[in-house]
Amino acid sequence: MKTERPTSEGERIFEGIAGASGVAIGPVHVSEAGSLQIPEYEIPKRRVAAEIKRFQAALDRSQKQLRKLKTKAASLPEAAAEELGILLDAHALMLTGSRLVRGVEQAIAAKRLNAEAAVQAAISEVARGFASLPDSYMAARADDVREVGARLIRNLTETPFQGFSRLQPGTIIVAEELSPADAALIDPRIVAGCATVLGGAEGHTAIMTRSLGLPAVFGVAGLLGGVTNGTTIVVDGAAGRVIVDPTPDTLRLYEGRRKDLEQERRQLRRIVTLPGETRDGTVIGLQANLELPREVDSALAMGAQGIGLLRTEFMFMNREAPPDEEEQYRTLTELVVAMGGRTVTIRTLDVGGEKLAYALGDQFAAPANPALGLRAIRLSLRQTKLFEAQLAAILRASAHGPVRILLPLIGNTGEVRQVREILAKVVRRLKRRGVAMADPLPPLGVMIEVPGAALTADALAAHADFFAIGTNDLTMYTLAIDRGDEAVAHLYNPLHPGVLRLIQFALHAGMRGRIPVSVCGEIAGDPRYTALLLGLGVRELSMAAPCLPRVKQRIRQIDITAASMRAQIIMAQADSGRIAALLDDFNALA
Repeated sequence: MKTERPTSEGERIFEGIAGASGVAIGPVHVSEAGSLQIPEYEIPKRRVAAEIKRFQAALDRSQKQLRKLKTKAASLPEAAAEELGILLDAHALMLTGSRLVRGVEQAIAAKRLNAEAAVQAAISEVARGFASLPDSYMAARADDVREVGARLIRNLTETPFQGFSRLQPGTIIVAEELSPADAALIDPRIVAGCATVLGGAEGHTAIMTRSLGLPAVFGVAGLLGGVTNGTTIVVDGAAGRVIVDPTPDTLRLYEGRRKDLEQERRQLRRIVTLPGETRDGTVIGLQANLELPREVDSALAMGAQGIGLLRTEFMFMNREAPPDEEEQYRTLTELVVAMGGRTVTIRTLDVGGEKLAYALGDQFAAPANPALGLRAIRLSLRQTKLFEAQLAAILRASAHGPVRILLPLIGNTGEVRQVREILAKVVRRLKRRGVAMADPLPPLGVMIEVPGAALTADALAAHADFFAIGTNDLTMYTLAIDRGDEAVAHLYNPLHPGVLRLIQFALHAGMRGRIPVSVCGEIAGDPRYTALLLGLGVRELSMAAPCLPRVKQRIRQIDITAASMRAQIIMAQADSGRIAALLDDFNALA
């Protein structure tokens, strides 16, 4: 499929992956690394091998990025694909046993330079060599060397994009890739939308853009070569389309769509004060997922009955060192107080996969496969001091309002028992200090997002006070799909019968164990899935705040008996296409 379609009037249409619905129209800000502040210091002799390993990890990540870009380039028009492909091949060659790579490793080993400084020194030396050549073509290759070096340094420092606060209101960010840490810097009052070359609809960055209410498109091949700062573009987040230099007719069309969407939002706001119950009177709990503290007002405005999932990673992003207990306590207390007596479910640190937090420094080495490595509860149980500080902050915040503790990526009952032992130790320490806490202590819950946890949910129910089914990771792990990778995004399917059976198994285990079960993955916020979830027995949903009115509207159209019957038919199917047809047919009857 071609991802760029030129028109006769100069308008260009790029196709990508729909990430967050809505329409944004405005000038482009091309987000690049810019001038990086590179630290330079001498490393101890004992750290040389580890520093070379750190450089090699950045090298591997850079090579992976270039391979992904090469794949995306193949879908461009033939001439553009060939030109970009040659350039990317040249960059990849520089990262494979080249003078640049050898120079960095030698500088680390012989001069004991840190990797960033070693890269910078090697870039300067190689670039000077190219620039001094009489052949103008070869001399121009110095720019390629600097670009490759900048990519290495970005990956070494995990440098987030800066300067979003200085943009003009209504700006649209265009970038090669946005990390969750980058997305955390976006102010939706200034940024109107975003589009990236890499990334998928179910990645954590996409989740954050939906939570912020920003139209977004991911996986747009060739986009960076098609825009410059100030270019007017349209981002159609629902269709996964980016239009560069739109014609007057296109602008009128999308201005109309934007007004229609705003009118629809105004109508949905009337539902905010209505109860979230089905046509036959079944009450459904509707809560909000929070990525950042500034979303509290939006959650309350949209009628959230509580926070079903507070992701605490924001406290660890875009900083040099992790927050201590006191800082975490103050931050969490502000959120708990702001919710005015509504329950706040605080998930402990879920760092790993795409959510790397460089504030952890040496505590978090880059694994070969981050999604399957030392992440989430595994990291917390390894770094107990870090974990104890977070648990202490949560317990102290519980004195100011109702709080629940949620554990991510639990795989077995032994992990829950370990957490309870650590929690008891923290409680004893706080009591000795005379620190106020909730009495009784906050409930301790488990996220069901690993297939092994879903299959042993009966055993976990005996050790947990509640379940929260995280359908994002559960789908990813069940189907072996990287949800943030645009190359396989089309394979990510929460309607796969294997995924649905794991959800059903966990739900029934929670019912048998008489503990509350909620769904807090992205399907909770999509009205398409609401009838199926309710039919399976879900009575608590947690989602990005902007999704609450639309899901409540769908809930109020549903008859639980009919939804349960349709769910039974769906669960008897073995084909995801048939499942989708049965669900969409039921939704069309509403």
